Amino acid sequence: MHRLTKLFLVVCLTGLLFSGVGAVGGSRGIFSQRTTRSQSAGYQYRTYCGCWTVRSQAPSAPDTRPLVWVLDGAGDLRGCSNALTEANLQVGNTIELSVFPWSHGYRRLLQDQIDGAHAKAQGQRLAMAILERKQREPHRRVIVVGHSAGCAVALAAGDCLPPDSIDRMILLAPSVSTGYDLRPSLWSAREGIDVFCSKKDRVALGFVIRVVGTTDNPRSRLAAGRWGFQPKRGSSLDATENARLSQHFWTAQMAWSGHDGGHYGVYAPAFIHAYLFPLFGAPVNR
Repeated sequence: MHRLTKLFLVVCLTGLLFSGVGAVGGSRGIFSQRTTRSQSAGYQYRTYCGCWTVRSQAPSAPDTRPLVWVLDGAGDLRGCSNALTEANLQVGNTIELSVFPWSHGYRRLLQDQIDGAHAKAQGQRLAMAILERKQREPHRRVIVVGHSAGCAVALAAGDCLPPDSIDRMILLAPSVSTGYDLRPSLWSAREGIDVFCSKKDRVALGFVIRVVGTTDNPRSRLAAGRWGFQPKRGSSLDATENARLSQHFWTAQMAWSGHDGGHYGVYAPAFIHAYLFPLFGAPVNR
């Protein structure tokens, strides 16, 4: 009698083990699976020791909020993405943020800043991710936001994307050269590119750039995030391209928002709400 009891327990435990594997992996295993028509998409799992029912949930409604891809600056410090996340929570989570990791690693600021080839490769990865997501959600509003060295990745993605494949690109204090050829990215962004610059950015885009150069060009000593983009003769913009480029230089009138003109002033919540959310096409719910 004792041996029969032990055998019964072994069979029960084996049945429970394989039933768990089947529930996760979708395999039938040694238990039967049937759908009960009286229950909406319900599945009943039977083992030697018992059974239970799992009900599938109805598909959720599609997300209609703007999808904002975020490229943080060098060193993977997540300052920009954290600031946008906090600002988004304050106004009711009216956008979806998708942070794209591209850095060499945490606090590896110099390597991120000077490795233009890495930024280009990561931009190609970003372009593929954007197109893959767009294929699943073709009617979703898509914005790409980059800060500092992350702008090199955003622009590298724009170089690869088809025309009008995203709605807008926003560059915050870009540490790329003033002569960067914007034409491919201007065509990839249906509503164009908005660049936020500041001549008061004297440390990150002044002293540092004079020492190590811009992300795309180690010989350049002029960052677009300080002086604005200045297309060269070989990459001059036509009328359509020029209409798609908007450069916003910091002025004293912006100080009310908490943006003091420095490299990280764009992280101020009031600045994000007043200057960026309208570009996202998202409401600011208070």
